[in-house]
Amino acid sequence: KLTYFDGRGRGEVARQLFHLSGVPFEDNRIPMAEWPAHKASMPFGKMPLLEVNGKPLPQSYAIFRYLAREFGFVGDSPFAAAWVDAVADQFKDYFDEIKSLLFVHFGFAQGDKEKMMKDVAIPARDKFFPMLEKIAKDNHNNGHFVGASLTWVDLLIAEHVSVLLKYMPGFLNDYPTVLSTVKKINSIPKLKEWIDKRPDSTF
Repeated sequence: KLTYFDGRGRGEVARQLFHLSGVPFEDNRIPMAEWPAHKASMPFGKMPLLEVNGKPLPQSYAIFRYLAREFGFVGDSPFAAAWVDAVADQFKDYFDEIKSLLFVHFGFAQGDKEKMMKDVAIPARDKFFPMLEKIAKDNHNNGHFVGASLTWVDLLIAEHVSVLLKYMPGFLNDYPTVLSTVKKINSIPKLKEWIDKRPDSTF
């Protein structure tokens, strides 16, 4: 059972992993207005929350890693799995920098989008995406960021890039290998099937 808001956000990669693996799960979506009534029942006071045989597991990255190990999306070797973790952790640092602007786009906060683009988004992008572009090139532009098989970090980055392109078209034009990799990931038939049928959401 996966519990999260009625949006993609920090729960989407887990949903994608379930769909890709063909493992049925309860997709428990809580409306924003009902969140205060559930907050105290969460181990760390936040979502998503995964329950496995009634046992709770909080924190999105812990959930993603657990499901990826269970379903075979951690990488094709122990070293590749470590690189998947490294790229994901670097992404997390970047996301912590850019999320304030995204929250404005999502309607969760107020702010000057044009000023935040200059002061927040562009500096964050220009630190992270040159590294990611090199990672994709060094991986031979094979449709994955690490190794030769689909991993949870592919899903993590592809989902985020899709959000960026929705709200900030052209923002990543200087990173063609990243865009090419994301396009290949999202074109995987089983994943495309999920993307095409999932509920529409603003975040």
